[in-house]
Amino acid sequence: MEQKKGRQVNKSMLIACCLAVAASAALAFAATKEGMVEYVGAQKNIFATGKAERIIHLSELAGKKNLFAIGPVEGLDGEITIYDSKPHISQVRGEDYHVDHSLNHGAIFLVWSDQEKWGNEIAVPETVRSYPDLQNFVVDQAKAAGIDTGKPFPFRLSGTPISINWHINVNRTEGQTITKPVFAKSKAAYLLKNEPVEIIGFYSENHHGVFISQYAPAIPPDSGKNNAIHIHLVSKNGKATGHIDDLSLGGGMSLRLPAA
Repeated sequence: MEQKKGRQVNKSMLIACCLAVAASAALAFAATKEGMVEYVGAQKNIFATGKAERIIHLSELAGKKNLFAIGPVEGLDGEITIYDSKPHISQVRGEDYHVDHSLNHGAIFLVWSDQEKWGNEIAVPETVRSYPDLQNFVVDQAKAAGIDTGKPFPFRLSGTPISINWHINVNRTEGQTITKPVFAKSKAAYLLKNEPVEIIGFYSENHHGVFISQYAPAIPPDSGKNNAIHIHLVSKNGKATGHIDDLSLGGGMSLRLPAA
C-alpha cells in the first residue's frame, strides 16, 4: 500500500514538474504584437538601466517559418538579422568580423514578422536615392497598397545600391554604465559599394526608443524629421550583414510590401 501511494505521489510530482516546465517555456518571453509585427524589449531600456542585457534568446524563435527579424546582440556584441528564417549574426572579432548562422545568441531587443505572403516587386524610381527618400517612398507605397501605416509593418528591398554605410555593435564600454555617448562609440563602421543586397526593414512612427531609433545618422537631429525605419542588410554573397546607417540607392532597386 505504501509503495502504491509512493508511486502516486511521484507521478503527481512528475506531472507538476512537466506543467511547470511547459509554463516556463511558454512564458520565456512576453512579446507584444502590433499590426504585422511582434517585438520584445526596447532600445531605451539600455539607457534606463545602463546595461545591454539579454531579453530573448533566438532559440526561442526556432521553427518559425517565413521569419524576418532584426535587433542587437546582448552585451553590444553584434547585430542580428534573420532573413526568411536564416540567421545572419555579425560580430566583430579582432580587426575583422565574423558571420554566424546559428540561433545561439541573445538579443537586447528584437522585432520580427512571420510574413509568408509578399506583394509584387515595386520598382524604386531613380529619384529615390537617400535614406529619407527611401523612408518617404516606403510609407507612400504602403498607403497606396492599403496598409495601415499607423501600425508597424515590415518591408524588403533588393538590388545593388551605390553605397551603404553600416555598422556592427561592438562592446567598447570598458565596463562603464552605458550612456548614449558610450553607446554611440560602441560601433564598428563599414562601407559597402555596388554590392547586390537584400534589405529587411521595419517601419513605425510610434515606436521610437523601442525598435526604432529617434534619429538615424542620415537624419540630423536639427532637421525636424523623425526616423521611422530600422533597416538591416544581407549581401547576396553572405559576407556583409548589419545595421544600415545611411545609403545611396541609385537605380534598379525593388521594394516588396506585405500582401493583404
